[in-house]
Amino acid sequence: MTELNRMSAGEAAAAIARGETTSEALVTACLERIAAREDEVHAWCHLDPEQALEQARAADRSPPKGPLHGVPVGIKDIIDTHDMPTRCGSPTYARRRPPSDASCVALVRHAGGIVMGKTVTTEFAFSTPRETRNPHNTAHTPGGSSSGSAAAVADFMVPLAFGTQTAGSVIRPAAFCGIVAYKGSFGSLPLTGVKPLAPNLDSLGVFARNIADVALMRALLTGAPAQVEPSATPPRIGLCRTYEWREAEPAMQQAVERAAHSAAKAGATVEEVTLPEAFGGLVEAQMTVLTYEGARALLSEYRLAPNDLSAGITAMIEEGLTLPYRQYVQAWELARACQNEFARLLGDYETLLAPSAPGEAPEGLTSTGNAIFNRMWTFLHAACVNLPGHTGPRGLPLGVQAIGALGGDDRLLAVSSWLERALGKA
Repeated sequence: MTELNRMSAGEAAAAIARGETTSEALVTACLERIAAREDEVHAWCHLDPEQALEQARAADRSPPKGPLHGVPVGIKDIIDTHDMPTRCGSPTYARRRPPSDASCVALVRHAGGIVMGKTVTTEFAFSTPRETRNPHNTAHTPGGSSSGSAAAVADFMVPLAFGTQTAGSVIRPAAFCGIVAYKGSFGSLPLTGVKPLAPNLDSLGVFARNIADVALMRALLTGAPAQVEPSATPPRIGLCRTYEWREAEPAMQQAVERAAHSAAKAGATVEEVTLPEAFGGLVEAQMTVLTYEGARALLSEYRLAPNDLSAGITAMIEEGLTLPYRQYVQAWELARACQNEFARLLGDYETLLAPSAPGEAPEGLTSTGNAIFNRMWTFLHAACVNLPGHTGPRGLPLGVQAIGALGGDDRLLAVSSWLERALGKA
């Protein structure tokens, strides 16, 4: 039998429902894994084992409330929890304890899920790294900003965790850590109670063992079906090298091409897709929007506690406050034009395949890596999935990104489930 902490969320929930195990036993197994590995991985910034066990015992005493009843979930530390600190990766909020839960946390509790603890985030979910390390090689970054959530799921400390993405903060760490992740299309998953960075870009995301686990969490959050049926017929897939292709390492380029080949071998129609020329400006335009909105979102912290901020985030705020309004407007004009083009393009394909990151997780902990292969899709408000399964020359994971339209999350997850099977058999 699979060790409890290595079970997928769906397997664990089903075992609890059948009476084959308990939530307390599952949480205990996860806590034992954390105790064995946390000194190396540093995924958690708040963990109270007895508090987690009390929740598990309460779940065991009550009838099943939802598809993840009794299953523990890690919560990125920019997401409010009424009974745990939410420090946002900053000394500014060292003593902050929110009065209420974020919507996504409340929904987890309402469905009988266990709030395991708070996972490490970069400072205000921007770029300054914290202490988390890649569980595959602790000399390498796990990515960011959802670093602790990705590392905790990858290291079998917890089967599910929340992250957020404003540029590449869900898909990139999932790629670096070798796990499945889903960034909902803009506005599709609840953000109430999540610290904003750039409100017109921010999206909630989920780290998981597989696409089925993503669907279970999405069902809890939205009422969508708890099961994803893979596409009944092989899908039409666009191989999208993007205008940033030259920034991908050879191993990453090969991984995307192998994934496309494996999909075609399994019956999919795969065609090369060349994006319109205007899409070549989206990465820079996304950075403009993030900087402009981020400066305004964090202005209070800048004014009230400037000495608590890193040099990187201070520079971002100061740059954002001086960005011309017209430049910000022009960035959104480009985005909206490309969003319309993108919607038309995805009328011909169920998904596009592209790199999730430039390559393997970089060595060192001074950077969380480059989000160049995520910025465009986030700016287009697309739904995104990281599909793991490839390995680079240093033995670290590589991820391939499946991209769907705004509001096309159901279709993307169905195709991703099909791809998960097709790529797993390759």
